Amino acid sequence: MADDLMSKLVSLCKRRGYVFQASEIYGGIGSSWDFGPLGVELKRNVKDAWWRAMVHERDDIVGLDSAIIQHPKVWEASGHIENFTDPLVDCKKCKGRFRADKLDDARCLEKPSKKPGECGGELTEPRRFNLMFKTFLGPVEETAATAYLRPETAQGIFTNFVNVQQSARKRPPFGIAQIGKSFRNEITPGNFIFRTREFEQMEMEFFVPPADWEKWYGEWRSLRQQWYIDLGIDPAKLRLRDHAADELAHYSNGCTDIEFLFPFGWSELEGIASRTDFDLKRHAQWSGKDLQYFDEQTKEHYVPYVIEPAAGCDRATLAFLVDAYTEEQVEGETRVVMKLHPRLAPVKAAILPLVKKDGMPERAHAIEKALRQRFTTSYDEAGAIGRRYRRNDEVGTPFCLTVDGQTKDDQSVTVRARDTMRQERVAEAQLENYLAAQMANWKRGVS
Repeated sequence: MADDLMSKLVSLCKRRGYVFQASEIYGGIGSSWDFGPLGVELKRNVKDAWWRAMVHERDDIVGLDSAIIQHPKVWEASGHIENFTDPLVDCKKCKGRFRADKLDDARCLEKPSKKPGECGGELTEPRRFNLMFKTFLGPVEETAATAYLRPETAQGIFTNFVNVQQSARKRPPFGIAQIGKSFRNEITPGNFIFRTREFEQMEMEFFVPPADWEKWYGEWRSLRQQWYIDLGIDPAKLRLRDHAADELAHYSNGCTDIEFLFPFGWSELEGIASRTDFDLKRHAQWSGKDLQYFDEQTKEHYVPYVIEPAAGCDRATLAFLVDAYTEEQVEGETRVVMKLHPRLAPVKAAILPLVKKDGMPERAHAIEKALRQRFTTSYDEAGAIGRRYRRNDEVGTPFCLTVDGQTKDDQSVTVRARDTMRQERVAEAQLENYLAAQMANWKRGVS
């Protein structure tokens, strides 16, 4: 059933313009995806919702957009060159490459029903494989010109700690948020857009006095889980999983994953980590710069501890798609509907003339143009009205507005709610306020 759900979702994503296989006309490239017209809107809405919650609605967090290519010493100081590795094994028969610590989750390339090594091939001894992508600065590929595509956005925040703190005039506790692309040369990417080599992160580093780290660690665990619930995720599909001591990264004294029940099982959606003062101390050591904070009130110098909520934008987008996908039986037929929160839905309202005559298309175009100033809208006049409703259900459009014969008489339209299919007449002059109110008051399972 899980495989069936993922197959249906992947098919819908291509058919309706959410996600396409990258370089598809050339046969595609492994685990690389392009976000289509609807997908880019959904992903943008996810990022906007995160930025609003983390930056615009708070007075203790500011934003940053750091470079993808940083000085190579950034990655030496952070430990990525030395420690950012996975154990890799090869199958001598099928030539597959697998993570040695994830063999139970992997499948043989030759016999997908079997695990690596069960095809009769011998597995090599594990060897460490660094996940960073190398590149070169300038025209000559020399060792001196070696650089890396960043594997995370966090280090650009740490190296800018003093710049941001002083220019924004912030004192701990305060945070620096960033959304941006990261790159990891994953050995076994997969599960659609869940694990890819090129992905987008939404990370925030929250700098706190060392004595206060536990308080803020607990607060951010709660706040970040609630964010997903507020955007419509079924709470039963979310859980917090604390890392055991032997799972913690070398710099961390605590880490909690927010996990989501994907069709392929419980998997990490976001991590909230206490990174201690490791990063700032390492960068101070390697750069020779003082990255301490001086508290004018207490006259104390200290290196702040860091609490880091780090989410994958692509994973979050996939979770919202999975959670929204619904099949219902309506009048003997299966209705497929994406019950996305209106804040995330790529299109908020579709404007549909009942027929292509009697001035209805012209009136519908005028309404769509007016509403477009505030909402993302679409116009559709092709096919029977029922078929157009179904198309918009699959897209996830919360409301369909139908211009019909009565519109000319009383300047009203029929508004159909996606989740309940309930219809009511609304005056044209009230449409903007009506839609805004309906979207603001939306609750999971209720129109």
